[in-house]
Amino acid sequence: MASLKRFEGKVAVVTASTQGIGFSIAERLGLEGASVVISSRRQKNVDEAAEALRKKGIEVLGLVCHVLNAEQRKNLIEKTVEKYGKIDVVVSNAAANPSVSTILETKESVLDKLWEINVKAAILLLKDAAPHLKKGGSIVLISSIAGYQPDSGLAMYGVTKTALLGLTKALAAEMAPEIRVNCVAPGFVPTRFSDFLTSNESIKNGLLERTLLKRLGTTNDMAAATAFLASDDASYVTGETIIVSGGMQSRL
Repeated sequence: MASLKRFEGKVAVVTASTQGIGFSIAERLGLEGASVVISSRRQKNVDEAAEALRKKGIEVLGLVCHVLNAEQRKNLIEKTVEKYGKIDVVVSNAAANPSVSTILETKESVLDKLWEINVKAAILLLKDAAPHLKKGGSIVLISSIAGYQPDSGLAMYGVTKTALLGLTKALAAEMAPEIRVNCVAPGFVPTRFSDFLTSNESIKNGLLERTLLKRLGTTNDMAAATAFLASDDASYVTGETIIVSGGMQSRL
């Protein structure tokens, strides 16, 4: 990985990137030469993640950004352009799953939050970033295997992730030919976000049985797929979703 330098001289913005999949994506892009802009809701998390990346020789700008906060979203883009003068890659990774209720039992306020964080905020972020994206730039949305099969406890979350598959197609058509838009749909990965699933042995074993490779994914698996789509190696790929789920069934 260290020998690849596909992002030399490029600037990448990755949301929700101080831990888990988002952090690994920022790390991968940075190790391949990108200047990375990381963000999350808490300053402490931003500072710790930025320091960890700098220790690996990565050029990094860390900013607090709650994706539903319009002022913080605008600041994220403005500070990036102010420091680096451009944006080449945007990875929209922020997501929430505040409910394990069935869809019809989910409170309206929770339905709103899921839609606003998982879908609407991605659109608004890209509205802010689009004027600064360089020709030949790349956008990668992070969806989920749950977008193909919304399991019990993840049902409404899965529906919002299905929406990102359609958003990818629509934006790819809208932003072509200057900008490519693609998507990664991760399988189940042990992170703090998915801990309620992957730390339960019974649930974990059920997930393993559904994968052909008989293992859970890693954050590095997701970072590798994202880096491919964001790079010039995927210069003739747009409007597509790569499913990184170990062979878990994934047909809409």
